[in-house]
Amino acid sequence: MKKPFLTIVSALLAVFLVPVPAWMHSQREEPPPDRRIAIIAERFSYIPSRIKLKRGATVEFVLTSEDTYHGFYIRRLGVNVMIPAQGKGEKKVRIHFAEAGQYVFECSRACGAGHNAMRGLIIVE
Repeated sequence: MKKPFLTIVSALLAVFLVPVPAWMHSQREEPPPDRRIAIIAERFSYIPSRIKLKRGATVEFVLTSEDTYHGFYIRRLGVNVMIPAQGKGEKKVRIHFAEAGQYVFECSRACGAGHNAMRGLIIVE
């Protein structure tokens, strides 16, 4: 009688208590970024189009559009997100810049005749 009871209690504990540490870990908040930078995408340009950062900075980019859908693509980092069209909200993306150098960002969504010229530059020193 004692063995089946212990087996059931052990199974219940495993089912209900083991996931708790994993859930608690997933609920932790990330530390705040070193900087928050708002970037506005509009008719074939980004504002600002040139950004300077310190090496090791973690940045949260808040991306909005003044017209249609645009992309925010940094090939060097494998970042590619869609910026919602005007009135459809914003997209936030957090990036850690571990290495100094130049990071080109460009529109990855065909947005019109000047799409190929829609670029910006992040300089990490």
